Amino acid sequence: MNRHNWLIVLIFISLTGCGIKSDHGDGKTVFRYNESAGITSLDPVFARNQANIWAVNQLFNGLVQLDSNMSIRPCIAEKWNISEDGKTYTFNLRRDVFFHDNSCFAEGKGRAVNAGDFEYSLKRLVDPSIASPGAWVLGYVETKDGVPLIGAKADSTLVIHLKKPFPPFLGMLGMQYCSVLPKEALDKYGTDFRNNPVGTGPFRFGMWKEGVKLVLLKNENYFEYDQNNRLPYLDAVSVSFIIDKQSAFLEFVKGNLDFMSGLDASYKDELLTPSGNLNSKYESVINMSTQPYLNTEYLGILMDTSSLLMKDNPLRDVRVRKAINMGFDRSKMIRYLRNGIGEPGNQGIIPKGMPGYDVDANYGYTFNPEKAKQLLNEAGFSSAKPMPPITLSTNASYLDLCQFIQSELTKLGIEIKIDVSPPATLRENIAQSRIPFFRGSWIADYPDAENYLSLFFSENHTPAGPNYTKYSSGDFDRLFMETSAIISDSIRVGAYSKLDGMMMVDSPVIILFYDQVLRFTRKNISGLGSNPMNLLVLKQVKKENGND
Repeated sequence: MNRHNWLIVLIFISLTGCGIKSDHGDGKTVFRYNESAGITSLDPVFARNQANIWAVNQLFNGLVQLDSNMSIRPCIAEKWNISEDGKTYTFNLRRDVFFHDNSCFAEGKGRAVNAGDFEYSLKRLVDPSIASPGAWVLGYVETKDGVPLIGAKADSTLVIHLKKPFPPFLGMLGMQYCSVLPKEALDKYGTDFRNNPVGTGPFRFGMWKEGVKLVLLKNENYFEYDQNNRLPYLDAVSVSFIIDKQSAFLEFVKGNLDFMSGLDASYKDELLTPSGNLNSKYESVINMSTQPYLNTEYLGILMDTSSLLMKDNPLRDVRVRKAINMGFDRSKMIRYLRNGIGEPGNQGIIPKGMPGYDVDANYGYTFNPEKAKQLLNEAGFSSAKPMPPITLSTNASYLDLCQFIQSELTKLGIEIKIDVSPPATLRENIAQSRIPFFRGSWIADYPDAENYLSLFFSENHTPAGPNYTKYSSGDFDRLFMETSAIISDSIRVGAYSKLDGMMMVDSPVIILFYDQVLRFTRKNISGLGSNPMNLLVLKQVKKENGND
């Protein structure tokens, strides 16, 4: 079957739902997973959330990449050099990397990637007219007349100049925001590049019917090898968009999906035992893997007192924020609502497993209802003068957790109203500072605690950056800037812990728990692996043909 006909088969698959098998009679293998949150763009500069990141990661590459241990490895840059002062990065690129075939190129044949492509792509990331949520990534790059000092010294040499030393920078270049893309495709498609992505990744774009199916096809010219075998092994990836997670789970159990990640209240007791192990009835058909996840789940509070949303809001008072922090039992929440999956969030924003996590940190935020009541009294609230209701915004996946917190806080006299929105709507409202109290999470973008602390740096106020609470502290900002330039890992990590404590004293967030990567695959899937950022990497995945 030629490539054109194979694409027709895939399009047919994409329009006929999830009920497909891996054996198509011609040996072609399709890896199928569901994305209930939906995908909003296939343009890397908008890879802000996990749903977009997973898809973009199959289509694009950057200068460097992270392995399963979060170590920085070569990708399109085969080697690099950092100057003695830590401010100049010189990358030497591979010469055998080609963009996907596309009509934007002469004769439709993808051309070789060069340093100029990276210069274009990275400068596009900070173009104000693009309004990328990832523009902050290049905040440490030196500029001249407002233009980042990123230049192609030769076809295979890229040079980036920083304002000052910043050790996490190399890891940040592994983020999907920093992927390389061709100017020809942007010239041809413009803003519609989101629907017509052209990259260098192990898979190329097939088709996307929003809300129905995304199909990615094997890139026959991919540059990476595994034990002398050209990657990827799969012929295609098919992504469905079933919103209801219980329905998606049933499709997985029936064998119509190959992979599922995470835990949802609708099926957790069916799939897992109370102690968090795989239910024995599924052991013959499903594999389960778990490991610490660099993901902190929290409740965020808008700290912008100039916002009309915060006028007369009790959350303006730090004593109320601290009372909420002490007002519910995180261990009980994890045990009963998550079947023991996760670590109670009794420390700061830096998650367990990330250097800078302070196991001995004690902000007094363990379950302490008596102290919480005392703080509320000090803030002027009591049974005689009850606190006005507070609205907590979340999505359906976290409704059970929010209802648990609601129930616990009611005992303290704190009335919580819960507003449930679709995930994409919630994300947009948080990014635009439209809600004062929200359920959020932060998955590490790169393996350094600076990534978590950047959520509270004033220059990163949303929408320019990821400071969604709009927290501001001059003392925090000064130490943050000083710490980011420290070369010594041990000294920098100690300062990170101090910054974490400074922020937690002000309580712009209520930490819920530190998550665990939880992955389920059908027995005929191999090579998927896992990593602390739960990044979906499909280039080494194999799938046996036939019914499982």
